Amino acid sequence: MPLPLKTGDILRGRYKVNKIIGQGGSGSIYLANDLRLIGRQCALKEVEHDRTLSEELMKEAREQFLREATVLARLDHQNLPKVSDFFSINFRDYLVMDFVPGEDLRTLMLEAKRNNEFLNEIDVLNWMSQLSDALIYLHEQNPPILHRDIKPGNLKLTPSGLLKLVDFGLVKVAVPGEITITIVQGQGTALYTPLEQYGGDSGHTDVRSDIYSMGATMYHLLTNTNPADARSRFLSPKSLTPPRMINPMISIRTEKAILWALSLHPDERPENVRQFHQSLVGDRPSITRPINKNKSVADILKLLPERILVWALIILLFFSFMLSISN
Repeated sequence: MPLPLKTGDILRGRYKVNKIIGQGGSGSIYLANDLRLIGRQCALKEVEHDRTLSEELMKEAREQFLREATVLARLDHQNLPKVSDFFSINFRDYLVMDFVPGEDLRTLMLEAKRNNEFLNEIDVLNWMSQLSDALIYLHEQNPPILHRDIKPGNLKLTPSGLLKLVDFGLVKVAVPGEITITIVQGQGTALYTPLEQYGGDSGHTDVRSDIYSMGATMYHLLTNTNPADARSRFLSPKSLTPPRMINPMISIRTEKAILWALSLHPDERPENVRQFHQSLVGDRPSITRPINKNKSVADILKLLPERILVWALIILLFFSFMLSISN
C-alpha cells in the first residue's frame, strides 16, 4: 500500500492536505483546503500506479487516466461531485473533486441495524431515484461512462437530502471494441460486483453491470444483510435469500425489481437504468428530502398498495359475512 500524504502537505502549491477521509490499496482520498479559493474544501482522489509496470504499460495507464479525467471534468450533474482539476506527481495521479458533506448510506444502514430497525423503504426508493438520474446521465454520454463501484459507502447524503454518487476510482469510458486500463486497476467491491466484472478490464462490462451493483446496494440497504456475491451464487444458485424473507416490510414490487437487477446473466437484467427505475417507482419523479427515520401512515399507504388491497378485501368480506349472519 502506498504511503499516504501527511497533514499539512501542499500539492501543486494549491491543495493543502487536511486529513485522510478514505483509503484503499491503490491510494487514499484526502480532505484538502484550496489555498487559491479561501474557504473552499475539496476531496483529493489519489491513484498510485503499480511501479512494476513496464514503461509502455505505465504510459498507457497515465494516458488513460488523463483521458478519463478530462471526461469527468466535463460532467455537470447535481448528483455527481464536480471534478475541478487533475494532475500527476511522480507515480501518483490526482483527481480534485467537490467535497460532499454528510453521511454515506452504509453509515445510515449500520445505524439502523444497531437499533434493530430497517431503513425506511420510501427513503431508499427516493435515494435510488436520485442515483438513477445520475446513472442515466453517465450512461447516456457518448461514449457511455460506467461507474463500476456502486455501493452504500459510495453514496453520500447531504444534509438537504441530495444524494451524491462519489468515488470515481473504477470509472470506465465504454468505447466499443477497445480494452482500456481503468483509472484504478480492480474489480469493484465483491458484494456488489457482477460476474462479468470479475475479469477486470478483459471482461465485458456495460450499463447492466452498474444495474447489478445498484440492485445489490438496494438489497443491502433494505435488509441490513450482505447480498451473496455473484461467484457464490454461480456455484450455489440458492445462496441469495429473497429480501422479503429478511425484511417482510419490503413491497413485492421492490423485491421483484431487486431480484431482476441481480440476475447473474446481463441479458436477464433490465436493459438500462430507465427501465429499472420504471420497475421500481413507475413515473414518480425523484424527491430530495432530509432522511426521515419514522414511517408515516401516508408513506406506508403509498408503499404497500398490494397489502392494502388484500386487507381491504378481507375487511369487506368480514363485514359482508357479519351482515349476512345478522339478517
